[in-house]
Amino acid sequence: MRVNLTVNGRPAHAEGVWEGESLLYVLRERLGLFGTKNACEQGECGSCTVRLDGEPVCACLVAAGQAEGREVETVESLAGAAGLSAVQEAFAEAGAVQCGFCTPGLLMATDALLRREPRPAEAEIREALSGNLCRCTGYEQILSAVRLAAARRAEGAR
Repeated sequence: MRVNLTVNGRPAHAEGVWEGESLLYVLRERLGLFGTKNACEQGECGSCTVRLDGEPVCACLVAAGQAEGREVETVESLAGAAGLSAVQEAFAEAGAVQCGFCTPGLLMATDALLRREPRPAEAEIREALSGNLCRCTGYEQILSAVRLAAARRAEGAR
């Protein structure tokens, strides 16, 4: 089957997609977007988080056919011509990146949170990130990065 979708603002299509193929597989193996990570394939770790029509989802749990005609945003969409987004900069500055495997999903979850709630409370931050697992940082740097990104967005930065 052929799947037509919009990825990071551009039309995309994948040919020869089989029924059980995941959106994650299509993004990585058919479209060459390797930022979205493949870890648990069970929707438990959040490493494959993308936005589907603006909502964060685990791409490993979405059948590719479900993305037909829809808008997908991956971690590659965060940086622009001007450089890294405020969220990406905050993660780097706060030391929230160690091995980097969970980082794309955390970045996407954080960006989605700050789009919907520019000044999140601590409980909202923790809830938004609850579907993302990190084995390296202990989460304190990640929480600091989200707070820093929120503060910068509130000040009018990217």
